[in-house]
Amino acid sequence: MRIGVDIMGSDHGPVVPVRAAVMAAKELPADTRLVLIGNAEAIAEGLRAEGADHAAFDIVGSQDDITFSDNATKALQAKPKSSISIGFHLLKEGKIDAFASTGNTGAMLVGSIFSVKPIPGVIRPCIPSVVPKENGRYGILVDVGANADCKADVLAQFGLLGSMLAQHVYHISDPKVGLLNIGEEEKKGDLLRQATFELMREQKQYNFIGNVEGRDLFNGKADVYVTDGFTGNVVLKAVEAFHDLLEQRGVHEPFFDRFNYENYGGLPVLGVNGNVIIGHGISNDVTIKNMILFTREVVESKLNDRIREALS
Repeated sequence: MRIGVDIMGSDHGPVVPVRAAVMAAKELPADTRLVLIGNAEAIAEGLRAEGADHAAFDIVGSQDDITFSDNATKALQAKPKSSISIGFHLLKEGKIDAFASTGNTGAMLVGSIFSVKPIPGVIRPCIPSVVPKENGRYGILVDVGANADCKADVLAQFGLLGSMLAQHVYHISDPKVGLLNIGEEEKKGDLLRQATFELMREQKQYNFIGNVEGRDLFNGKADVYVTDGFTGNVVLKAVEAFHDLLEQRGVHEPFFDRFNYENYGGLPVLGVNGNVIIGHGISNDVTIKNMILFTREVVESKLNDRIREALS
């Protein structure tokens, strides 16, 4: 297995991703090789600083890398030698099995859709996030930002994509899928939520349990929470802010510690013909290391093959 790692996407420069790659390499099995994509000189210098064996990694040089201020829809064409452009090229050509980056999220989404392309039958790829449960398990929130405006058929399909992720990567048997709404009753919510409810109730591909409310995010009522990217992103940022506030006030209750995104590293773009993992730009070395380890889990799960089978 070969995992491509974007070294140029971090807010902290290449030093932190290189250190994370070295840390991850020590925990990965021998059949996994990391392909470090970025400024070759900076990568080599970083490996020397970490006392790592240069020969233990593949290095692919990049130039004119994409920044967070670049226009996401134009960056890949304007900067074909950037680390993100090269990563998607290698993934499309089958030279790596997965591509992980903490770089420009918009550019990563554009690359996912226009380079490796959606799986046939997927209306819109989406981005999930995880939420900790009071019972020690995890829930999946989807979408959290890729699709601010959605139609009912898109949301209904998010239920399938989230269910597949919960089942095959997080090993949740027969995951319960709920539609995030302002009430539990069938006719609650706006016209979009009402139409989506009917489509989700009629389908037979996953275990739809009905509407769920925001207060159900952390209990055991559902395993997958379906919403549009606008609402999902607001929820995600509120949860992250709540964790940060507790940390600043010195609260270290174990359950709330599980809200720390550093534990998860990154999450896959669901519904595309390749394993694409996106992480936070502010991630530290431990977070990026976890992202790389998680990337291997996604590849091993054959998640995309499972989605392809479900839609065939």
